[in-house]
Formats: sequence, structure tokens, C-alpha cells
Amino acid sequence: MPESSTYLPAEWHEQSAVQLTWPHSNTDWQPILEDVTRCYIDMTKAIASRERLIIVTPNPEEVEHLLANNLSDESMQRISFCMAPTNDTWARDHGFITLLSPNGPRLLDFKFNGWGEKFAADLDNCICRRMAEQNIFKGDYEDHLDFVLEGGSIESDGKGTILTTSHCLLAPHRNQPLSQAQIEARLLDALHAKRILWLDHGYLAGDDTDSHIDTLARLCPDDTIAYVQCLDKDDEHYTELSLMEAQLQEFRTTEGKPYRLIPLPMAKPAYDEDGTRLPATYANFLVINGAVLMPTYGEPATDLKAEQQLRLAFPNHDIIGIDCQPLIIQHGSLHCCTMQFPIETL
Repeated sequence: MPESSTYLPAEWHEQSAVQLTWPHSNTDWQPILEDVTRCYIDMTKAIASRERLIIVTPNPEEVEHLLANNLSDESMQRISFCMAPTNDTWARDHGFITLLSPNGPRLLDFKFNGWGEKFAADLDNCICRRMAEQNIFKGDYEDHLDFVLEGGSIESDGKGTILTTSHCLLAPHRNQPLSQAQIEARLLDALHAKRILWLDHGYLAGDDTDSHIDTLARLCPDDTIAYVQCLDKDDEHYTELSLMEAQLQEFRTTEGKPYRLIPLPMAKPAYDEDGTRLPATYANFLVINGAVLMPTYGEPATDLKAEQQLRLAFPNHDIIGIDCQPLIIQHGSLHCCTMQFPIETL
């Protein structure tokens, strides 16, 4: 990628910080708030040990006090707070999508409408503007609030290729009546991308996002894609994930070569108290400076297999497991809770 271009960096590009939007008693986390807070503390420890962390919360003093009792002073010095009322905690989907340009970062604020108006999102849709008002970032704010786009629905290789799913971007209550061609044109323009690879297959039971790409297949360094593979023909995901795998095998790099594909295991089925299957996925990992934070689900053998596969995708990174069993109860996981900001954004 030429130095003079504007582009969406890959997640493994050097980062300034990561955003977490903190759970509280007025969110859907209330029944399991203690468990999910422990998960957020674990994520905070892992991130703040390596880079800056921005925590969005309506209660900064309360969260700061909690963290001061759990983190080192050095890690605490890397944490900044943004005060904002919030509906929920899914920073991946309400956070800025940040481009890098010769004139500095460009902070793109797209509309977040609760994954197609499924859930209230009026407060979360204002978080980017509140962060801009509090001068947390440097760079140009760009208003794209006439277009619905969630960060979990797109992947970038940092070289002009965007990976997404047609199930999500063409889902009801997103950007109708725009056609797929019109949506693609809008994305290419806004993200300064060269091309879009559309996955037409793949889903997870219990997923509220209409098949976000970050639950299914992830771009990794050196023209690699890590993806969820289902080998159990009796599993409800088998057909769709097999079709997804076949389509990934057909994708080509800009040089015309096949991608290096690394299958991730299916997580063992998990269910809520009503018997609904939860969307546990090892594809929902987060890349930070020097490490990959990988969700674990309390199954040592499967967790270990996923770790081994991610080591193939990220041989120069540490792999750090975070127990995300509480997160899937609200139908998300680790990557969904976070949003990274590339170097020079703070």
C-alpha cells in the first residue's frame, strides 16, 4: 500500500488503543453483571498491559475504582475514560471505523441501529460523537450517519480488500432500498477500498447480527484467512459452513493466488436456560500489539486446538485466552466487545 494512500488498516497494524464500553446495571447484563464484569476486567488486564485502553461508561469513577483494585499502577496509567450514557456494550459495532491517510487519521462514524432495529441503540449511536466532543482522538471526524454499518461486519487486509457477508449487509432494516451493487459502491468509496469479497454462506445459531464476518472468517497476515469449520454432519451448521468453506477456497488474492486457509474448530454447543443455542465462535478474536486475545469456552481440548490454529495464523504474536462464557449469554464474544484504533489516533 503506497504511503500516500488513504486506507482501512488491518487489525494487526500497530495500534494506539482499544475501546471497551463497560457493562452496567441498566444494560441487559444486569442478571449476570458480576460474571461479565470479571470478563471485562480480564480483557482490560490483557489490553492495558500492552497498549492504551479507552473505557466508555456512564460511571467513570465507579469503574476506575473497580479497576484500581485489580490492575497494576502501570496498567492503570494506560487507561482513559469517556463519560457517555450507553444502551449496551458492543463497541465493535458502535465504535469509530478509522482510516489512515497522509493527513492523519479519519474517524468514520456510521449509523448503528441495533443490528437492523432489533434492539435499542439510540445512546450507543451517539458514542462516537461524544468521544469526538471529549477530544480523545486526533484526526478528522467524518459523518456517515446516513448509512448503517457495524464494525463487526467488515474485515480489512490493509491492502484494499474488504471481506464481508451478504447476509448482513443486505439484511432487513439496514440500508434498504439500496442494492448490493449500490452498497458495494458506497463501501468502496467510504473505506477507500479497491474491492470487496462477499461471503454468501455461513451463520451461527443464536447470532443477532445477521452473520457478522467476525463470527465466521477473519483476514490474517500474509494472505491468510482463519475461519470456522464444521466437520460434524449432524450439526445444524454443517451445510452452511461447508458452503462457506468452499467459497473461501474459491477466493483469490489481488495477485490471483488462493488464500492460505486455517480452519478453526467449532466450539462445543452451549445453550441458555431456555435451550437456545449460543453463538460461541473462536473466530471472534482480537488482535492487539504483539498478541491475539482469543475467546475460550470452558472446553480445554477445543480451546487448545483453536489456540494451536491461531498460532499458525499469527506466529509472531502471543495467544492469550480470555474466558468468554459470560459474553455468549448475550449472543456476542470478545471481538464484539472491542474496537481498535491504529497508531497516531490518540
